[in-house]
This record gives sequence, C-alpha cells and structure tokens, in this order.
Amino acid sequence: MPSISIPTSFAGFLLILITRCSYANGCYTSIISFGDSLADTGNLKQLAIISNRVFSVFSPPYGQNFINQSTGRCSNGRLIIDFIAENLGMPLIPPFVQENRGNDVLAFTQGVNYAVAGATALDPSVLEPMGIVNPMTNASLGVQLAWFKQSLPSICNNDSDCRDFIGRSLILMGEIGGNDYNYPILEGKSTQEVEPFVPLVIDSIISAITELIEMGAKSLVVPGNFPIGCSASYLTVCNSENEEYDPITGCLVRLNRFAEYHNKLLQTKLNQVQEVHPDVSIIYADYYNAAMPIYRFPYKFGFTNGALKACCGGEGRYNVNSSMVCGEASATVCDEPNTYVSWDGIHLTEAAYRIIANNLFSMSHFNSLCSTSTSGVGLSISM
Repeated sequence: MPSISIPTSFAGFLLILITRCSYANGCYTSIISFGDSLADTGNLKQLAIISNRVFSVFSPPYGQNFINQSTGRCSNGRLIIDFIAENLGMPLIPPFVQENRGNDVLAFTQGVNYAVAGATALDPSVLEPMGIVNPMTNASLGVQLAWFKQSLPSICNNDSDCRDFIGRSLILMGEIGGNDYNYPILEGKSTQEVEPFVPLVIDSIISAITELIEMGAKSLVVPGNFPIGCSASYLTVCNSENEEYDPITGCLVRLNRFAEYHNKLLQTKLNQVQEVHPDVSIIYADYYNAAMPIYRFPYKFGFTNGALKACCGGEGRYNVNSSMVCGEASATVCDEPNTYVSWDGIHLTEAAYRIIANNLFSMSHFNSLCSTSTSGVGLSISM
C-alpha cells in the first residue's frame, strides 16, 4: 500500500472546521467514515491510480446515475453513506485519498471518508496465514484508522482540539467485516470453516471503536452485515440442490443465518462497550433488517425485475458470470437500474440503497442522532 502524505496546504483545515460548529442538522461538524465498498466514495479509485492498477468497478456503467458520473462508488449511483449525509443536511463525504487535496480544503470541512472498496476488518497478516488473500487492497480497518491518525496533525492544533473535533463528528464504522467472509466463501470455503473468523472480525471492529472513543468520539454508527444469502453472487456460486432456500425470498438460508450470527455477536459486544462508556452514543445500524423488506416484497418497492437478479453482469440465472463482469466490455447492463435491487451481484443499486437508508431513518429514530450524541443515550437501530 503506498504511503499517503498530507499536503501542508491541508493544514488550516481545523481553523475552518471549528468556526462551523453547527450545520443544517445543528449537531455535527463533520462525518468521519471507515469501511469497505458499501461506504467507499473514491479511495480505491485513487489508490489504483497511484499504483497503476485497473479494476472494472471504475469503468462505466458504474456511477452512470451519479450526479457527475463518478465511478468511485461501487454502484450505479449513491450509497447509504451518501443518503445518511443528505438526511443530516450535510454534503457528500469526499474520499481521504486525493491527488489535489490541498487545492480543495473546503471540501473536507464537513467530513472525510477513509473507507476502501475491498477492505477487510482483519489485517492481511492475520488473514493470509488462514489462506485468505485480498486481491484488491491491504487497506484494512487498521490501515484506515492509521490514516485518520496521520491526518489529525493537519486537522487540529493540539490534543484538546483533536478531541473536540472527534467529539463533534459523527463516526460511521463501516460496514466493515463482510469481505473477511466474502473472499473465503466465494472461493469455496464453507460457512463452518469461516465461522471461527467471526469473533476475530468483531474484536477488530470493537478494538477500533474503543480506540476512537479513547480519542474523543462521542457518536458512532456501527452497521451490521447485509443478508448475504440474498446476494446474486452468493446465489450463483453456492447454488446447489442440497441448499435450503427461503420460500418467500429465494435467499440462501445458511448464509443469512451466518450474517445473523455476525450481527448478533456484534450487537452483544457493542452493548458491552456502551456499558463501559455510558456518555457515548453507540448506534447499531441494522442493515440486515433494513434490507429484508425489499427481498420479501420487491414489487412493493418498485423492483419489478425482482430482488435477486443483478442489473449489470453476464449470462446465468442471476445475471452473474465470472467471465462477464460488470464494467468489462463483455458485460450487459439493464435499461432501468431502479427496477433492480442488485447492481452487480455483490453491490446494490442506488434505488435499493435509498430505501435501506430511508428504512433506517423512518423506523429507527435516526433523526434523533443529535440529541443522543449529547445525552449519552445509545440507540439500537432495528426494524
């Protein structure tokens, strides 16, 4: 991973930041994000440019429905993180890795995104001895947290200022951890073989959260995992007559149970951290149950092409084919992405992400984030 230097012109960032202590939401000075492709707004794209690598997710039709045709997001348009920012009355969060950050300091005054597509919660030094190789990036959660620390001297003048800055920020911790399971399962490992990784993944997330709290974080949103058994890629790779499929959704039961196991353990650990830090608002974002309604009732939400088939991909029952990957010339793309839940077999469409974000806000009192950040009362975001 190339080292990321902080331009000196980025200094002075704090001066602008601390003079803008309330925005449209009247609460946070900024949003600080960590995670993987579900939250990455352009970091992997910039890292690929630096290292002269090519990924299909940077090619059209990725980003075709975004405001300025951005291909830094793994979807056709906006992500959940974008809708969260919009709902809080804040601008979209720019990626940390930028070639000309010094010329656009104002763009970082309300948030920075350290999430990297393909990132894992566990470091490569932990995964590789277990036979898990990350083909996309080594920017694990630990690396992202190191970037954040590296950038702090250019953001704030001293420890007190930094604690104030972090305390006034909303921290989005992911989603992260999904790729720790995606890589081995999609390569053929069973959920039984991967299940022992789950406590390690959760411990890595909790460790980062604890460290951020020690640095001054007061408001953290921590998403759980999606129902991965509904993923077109998983449905394609794991398809078998011996599999159990949900009769209503058509999703793979064992994989959704695996995701539920991850989420249950994560919530248990978050509750323990909350007990130790009652003055901190730790908010579990239940991505699983926010997404399940669209798999149960896709037509109700306008997904007339169903919930399981990918919009962009290749031949096959779920439009997923390893020889016809979205972003490559051989792939096909649907005419109306907003009628599909799945974008490329792994990631969802902007339409699906919008509904999931709306479910979180409308059914989870997400709009009370500001009050909880000062009262110390944590929220459990559930459906």
